[in-house]
Amino acid sequence: MTVPLSILDLATIGPGQSAAQSFAGSVAMAKRAEKVGYHRIWYAEHHNMSSIASSATSVLIAHVAAHTETIRLGAGGVMLPNHSPLTIAEQFGTLETLHPGRIDLGLGRAPGSDQNTMRALRRDPRSSDGFPQDVLELQGYLTGPSRVPNVEAIPGKGTNVPLYILGSSLFGAKLAAALGLPYAFASHFAPNALHDAVAAYRREFEPSAQLDKPHVMVGVNVVAAETDREAQDMFRATLRARVILMLGSGRTFTDDEADLILDSPQGQQIAQMMKYSAVGTPDAVIDYLTMFTAHAGADELIVAHQTPGVAEQLRSVELLAQAAGLDGATPARAL
Repeated sequence: MTVPLSILDLATIGPGQSAAQSFAGSVAMAKRAEKVGYHRIWYAEHHNMSSIASSATSVLIAHVAAHTETIRLGAGGVMLPNHSPLTIAEQFGTLETLHPGRIDLGLGRAPGSDQNTMRALRRDPRSSDGFPQDVLELQGYLTGPSRVPNVEAIPGKGTNVPLYILGSSLFGAKLAAALGLPYAFASHFAPNALHDAVAAYRREFEPSAQLDKPHVMVGVNVVAAETDREAQDMFRATLRARVILMLGSGRTFTDDEADLILDSPQGQQIAQMMKYSAVGTPDAVIDYLTMFTAHAGADELIVAHQTPGVAEQLRSVELLAQAAGLDGATPARAL
């Protein structure tokens, strides 16, 4: 691989599993990823999803950071309209103070939830309209000077936690370009605008104090296994789980029922969301990722290992690292 490899840990709560078990799996993954040489791991803010445990994103980052030593950790991302910029600056300023040089802060403007949950979060439906201003306010708290007179983030001020803009459309791309920030595109589940967004970001990028040239991270799904059949079976299980998550409405489906849905037009739309997926033996996965890096114009890949269990996920992490020629644990570094 010619670009850094990072991980998006979905903090999945599998069938019959508890949130505590999910957290233990996240720690195990971070330790393994650190050992074999991945660059960073991010966790995403989601709410009211029975299969995802990363709702309190900064708390999970703190827990994993306490059990690792060198790998960068961060939010991919915090849904900023759900929070006050000062609160997030204090949280991530605290993380950076406790774990210097290891913390990233990716920012998104989606709610990370459904409409009812959005209201439960006390989120104004119009709050996303102020996302650009909130990013600037947050940046001021972390770098100084504050944009709010006589208000400072403590801890936070002067920590210079690096910011990243997340997105799946041209809005985030153009904002990241205007602010001179790195851009992470969610092509692991929203592939359609990838090329237009990356092109707009690179075309309109303005250098900043944080970043002197564009940096594009792109999401991609990976299932690496010793045999192609094993990898394909695990990926099919992931697609079935996606059907339950998106269409189940509290019920479950048998494998046969989920497969019937996947073969329907509605199911094909769900499968299309995972268009960018490297599935197979390590060599096949590397071939796909090499092609995808060029296809996406990526400076870094952030990989979601889409396997049904922790053991399989850790094996996928290891197999990809070996095939990619990662050099083992390296000191964390910012862009």
